[in-house]
Amino acid sequence: MKHSLTRKGGVRPLLSELVINWHITEACNYRCRYCYAHWTGNNRELVHNVPGTMQMLENLWQYFHPQNVANPLRQAMDWKGIRLNLAGGEPLLYAEHVHRILTDARRIGFNTSLITNGSLFSLELAQQLAPNLSMLGFSLDSGISTTNRQIGRQSRHGQLLAIEHLQEGISAARRRNPELQIKINTVVNASNCHEDLSDVILKLAPQRWKVLRMLPIVTNQLMVSDAAFQEFVVRHQALGDLMCIEDNTEMVESYVMIDPLGRFFQNALGQSRYRYSRPIPEVGAAQAFATVGMDPAKFCARYLGALEKVAA
Repeated sequence: MKHSLTRKGGVRPLLSELVINWHITEACNYRCRYCYAHWTGNNRELVHNVPGTMQMLENLWQYFHPQNVANPLRQAMDWKGIRLNLAGGEPLLYAEHVHRILTDARRIGFNTSLITNGSLFSLELAQQLAPNLSMLGFSLDSGISTTNRQIGRQSRHGQLLAIEHLQEGISAARRRNPELQIKINTVVNASNCHEDLSDVILKLAPQRWKVLRMLPIVTNQLMVSDAAFQEFVVRHQALGDLMCIEDNTEMVESYVMIDPLGRFFQNALGQSRYRYSRPIPEVGAAQAFATVGMDPAKFCARYLGALEKVAA
């Protein structure tokens, strides 16, 4: 783990990049029962506002740029670069907007990544998006059809994601960008906690497998017990070099997150859903982030551990 000196002579963690997660839309073609991607507010999603999107990206870059010593996070941590991660909902419902945002963000100076459920990730999109991505993530909770249906991981017409489809998309993206890192996100819940996903993960061969415990922010449906979550982790211990494990307490106040309206938001166990800032294009990143913030120690603990596993 790398460190840098603080102004008081101590040390603070040094990350290769600070990750900002922008959930560009609440819309999704799946209906996962535990989904936390539900936000308050009636305004139009920022992704459809090109000037507003550009203004927010520029504000984020100026505020979180590693050379901005005025950023209060610099009291606790340092970072070499910034990665903008696009998520949802399902971001590929707006594939053209995603392509534009990734291109603009890279032009400004961001590293970029994308999280998708994979159902809309075609070979054409793999060719188009892969060059502008440093990491591509897929949400995958089960390789069993009945389990995916129980969770709600199917379209309104009952279509399910085929592992073969995902393999083809990942292979195409890797051919287009050999440096691309692949990540799989799995939410452990009451429906899949007894499964063994080892064969599926080995087929997809990600650099990183994030195993998250279902977080009861919006609903208590499909909550998983402490014992069942730990049993899932132990069952996959042979993949320990890939796994990054996040329990509920580790997910609270440990992300930099933006909602579809361009507001910073943060979760906190025991509170009602989320707390929000004012929209970033309206008040600027500094003022917006000051009202929400995050826990630097938790942020560093998660990202330093994940980056060390990817580099290994």
